[in-house]
Amino acid sequence: MQARLRSVLAFPDPVNEVAARVVAGGVVLLCVATIVTGWGWLLIALTYGFWARVASGPTLSPLGQLAVKVVAPRIAPAKPVAGPPKRFAQGVGVAFSTTALVLWFGAGLHTAALVVTGMLMGAAFLESAFALCLGCRGFALLVKAGVIPEETCAACADVALHHRERRQPAGA
Repeated sequence: MQARLRSVLAFPDPVNEVAARVVAGGVVLLCVATIVTGWGWLLIALTYGFWARVASGPTLSPLGQLAVKVVAPRIAPAKPVAGPPKRFAQGVGVAFSTTALVLWFGAGLHTAALVVTGMLMGAAFLESAFALCLGCRGFALLVKAGVIPEETCAACADVALHHRERRQPAGA
């Protein structure tokens, strides 16, 4: 039973970047729908999705399941990237979506909640459209500052090395 629970709550490493970008696109759509309609209840779905993805990657997230099993395989081959920065980015999404939810339902500050939702939408758009993960960038800065131990993401160093090798001309 414990092993099954651990497998459900395991975050994938590596993560398929194509699927992560599809999820980010879904987050953008959900944020736009919330802002345009003013339906605060959509923040519940948005917040649940982030909490589910932090806990288990795509396993408990309907949007994650749709991205991994249906959409991403039809768009492009899987592109593995390090998992810990993506999990950290989902944690940032938890912070923003939970803040918006509390502002909306707990404080009745609907405009403030929509502003926070718009900020989240902007970050998700950058990930979806340009593969620019602000949470991942923040993770890298925290590793560089020594706040997050380098051992947390050994694959991150490999990813950085891989990117440097691609930029250098052959034989350099």
